[in-house]
Amino acid sequence: MNSRDTGDSAWVLDPILEIPHVRAAVLLTRDGLVSGFTAALAQDSAERVAAITSTVQGACRTAAAAFADAPVAQLRQVVIESDLGYILVAPTEHGTCVAAFGDPEVRLDLLGHRVHSQVARLGEKAMAAAPRAADGGSLA
Repeated sequence: MNSRDTGDSAWVLDPILEIPHVRAAVLLTRDGLVSGFTAALAQDSAERVAAITSTVQGACRTAAAAFADAPVAQLRQVVIESDLGYILVAPTEHGTCVAAFGDPEVRLDLLGHRVHSQVARLGEKAMAAAPRAADGGSLA
């Protein structure tokens, strides 16, 4: 496994790393906590990426709503291009987010497709999970 498993959802990152020129990925909660990260990152770097990514998403949601003169906007993805490469961020409907980094040679279309495919798989798994009772036990 290429992911450092800090949660039971880190499996979502491994297929993203199969794309040539992808260097690292992080699975995070909407509020910026690390759920999983790839071996190319140290724990402190993954935590910093998660915090920054959470902040960027909030700013982008606010900007999208402002540009549309709407009260709120739902993000589908955020893409950042720099001289070092690309960052692609895709939130799920269940409060998590996948962020991936590829160097300048990465095929952004493949990266986007794979990240969104993994986000969809993560959502399917979350929907299939048994609901939990207030005491943490299963309702099923």
